[in-house]
Amino acid sequence: MQLLQTALAADSETSQLEVNGCTINFTTWGKLGLPGIVLIHGSNAHLEWWRVIAPFLTQHFRVCAIDLSGSGQSAWRKQYSGAIFAEEIMAVCQAAKLGAKPYVIGHSFGGFVALETGHLFSDQLGGLIFLDFTVQAPHVENEVLAHHNMVLSQPIRPTRVYKDKRAALARFRLVPEQDCKNPELISYIAEHSVRQVEDGWTWKFDPDMRRLLDIESRLNPDPATKLMGLKCPCAFIMGEHSSDYSLDSLNYTRELTSGRMAMFDIPQTHHHLMFDEPVALITALKNTLLTWETTSP
Repeated sequence: MQLLQTALAADSETSQLEVNGCTINFTTWGKLGLPGIVLIHGSNAHLEWWRVIAPFLTQHFRVCAIDLSGSGQSAWRKQYSGAIFAEEIMAVCQAAKLGAKPYVIGHSFGGFVALETGHLFSDQLGGLIFLDFTVQAPHVENEVLAHHNMVLSQPIRPTRVYKDKRAALARFRLVPEQDCKNPELISYIAEHSVRQVEDGWTWKFDPDMRRLLDIESRLNPDPATKLMGLKCPCAFIMGEHSSDYSLDSLNYTRELTSGRMAMFDIPQTHHHLMFDEPVALITALKNTLLTWETTSP
């Protein structure tokens, strides 16, 4: 795939820093002095999800992608929370020199992190873009807490160890599963999702992160209140055929954002829309961010 080869050839720099005693890994592209963007991956993912997107934003922006704690090349924590993730984002924005008011873009679970970052720091941000993320409808909230309690009730299950790298890669799946018209991207992501351990190969993410996540920080105040209280521009870009959320929550988010925030989908995409239509997503991100750049006071 030519787009991937071009992206891999682009200049980038990988760095680490300590945030609350945890090593956080991040990669940057683009020139110093340009407006900054930080890209946040979803659950059990890592910064390479953005490899085919980030380099094509650098004409106008300095771009950074982060491995959240518990993911990718970053260290694991004994406790996670929205506030801790938000601190990681702001620390990386400063370390990557993304400027006075960086833009934050979060995909899926990264949308939750983006919302927490905006809730705590929106006066320091240029804007927020949520990719295939919804605010849960009020009557769905108890299901979230019920799922969290179910996780807590189950025994800790470390990630499965495979005898060799080939066996591990053969088991790689997107969650939720979806067809993808660019299998080269999936193969690339799989290669960067595994790590070698004493008995073979396993996944990079912390399998206990959801158990160790402080769920109460997600519910108080509620996400809708957080969203409506943001002090920076916001937009939602959705996968047309995504199966990652309920129709109730999608409609609820549309009602919340109507007349206040742009919300649109990219045709022929599922939840992992950067793998389905990367060029369309790059264009949508550029247009949204450049509109904010040219209309901000």
